[in-house]
Order: sequence, then structure tokens, then C-alpha cells
Amino acid sequence: MKQHKGMRPHDVVILLKIAVIKDKPWLAKDLAQSLNISASEVSESLNRSKLAGLISENKKRLMKNNLLEFLEHGLRYVFPAQAGAIQRGMPTAHNAPPLNQFVSGEEAYVWPWAEGQARGQAVEPLHPAVPKACVKDPLLYELLALTDAMRLGRTREKQQAMEALRQRIL
Repeated sequence: MKQHKGMRPHDVVILLKIAVIKDKPWLAKDLAQSLNISASEVSESLNRSKLAGLISENKKRLMKNNLLEFLEHGLRYVFPAQAGAIQRGMPTAHNAPPLNQFVSGEEAYVWPWAEGQARGQAVEPLHPAVPKACVKDPLLYELLALTDAMRLGRTREKQQAMEALRQRIL
């Protein structure tokens, strides 16, 4: 049996992409292409997620409740986020949809990205290809921005983000 050596940040990105796909059939190569992550990394990620109980044994069904539990209680400890210097990029956390409709904060957060139009404190995305993947997939963008709100936000923002994640994933 393969040993589990811990999750990696892009594992969360891949799992959230599967959540966006819902019950439609998908292939690992399609995930790799849409996320700009190598096929071998997607394959290894699916193996880690299977061992962690976040995806089924056949690696085709997302264990939604387990993923939500991890996002709510473990994400900020396993993959903490820190706001850095002001940069140009793509808005994230409470500055991106859907939370930007309900929450207004003094600080703006962005994923550093040369093609971004917003300015704010830089927050490293879970994978460097996240901004490019989010341009192609607005639903994935919402999930990843909500995930960053779980990593960065205050109590109220985390509660709103978790409720929005539940609505979108379940």
C-alpha cells in the first residue's frame, strides 16, 4: 500500500475543480489541461486524495462532506495564507465573487498575476496556475476565492465563505 506523505496545496485546487464538474464524467488529462497542471501531478494528487478520504477508491467520486470538513477545520492550518506587499493581480477572498457582494474590507487581497487588473496585498494562490485557470472557469474562481477567505478571513467572513462553499459543493 502506498504511503501518504501529506497533501499538497494543488490537491485542493484539483478537488475543487472536480466539485465544479459535479457528476459529469471527467478524465485526469482533462483536469490537467484545464488547470495547467501536469497530468502526472494530477494523477499523484488523486492518489493522495484517495488515501486522505477526500475522493472515492475508484478516484471518480468526490467525498463532498469530507472535503467540506477539511476546508472548514484543516485548510488554514495545513495551507496558511499570509498577505504580502501590494501588487497587481486577480482579486481573491472577500474581494472576489461571491463574497464581494456581502463583505467589504479595508484590505484588498489579490493573487499576484501580471495580467490582473486589481491592486492589493499579495496572497500566494494554492498553485501558480490558479489565476489562469480561474479566467477560464468562473465557478472554480468562486470556490478558490471562498477557500482563500477560509485561509485569510475573520470569523464572519469565514462563516459566510463556508456557507457559500456548502451551497456550491453539496
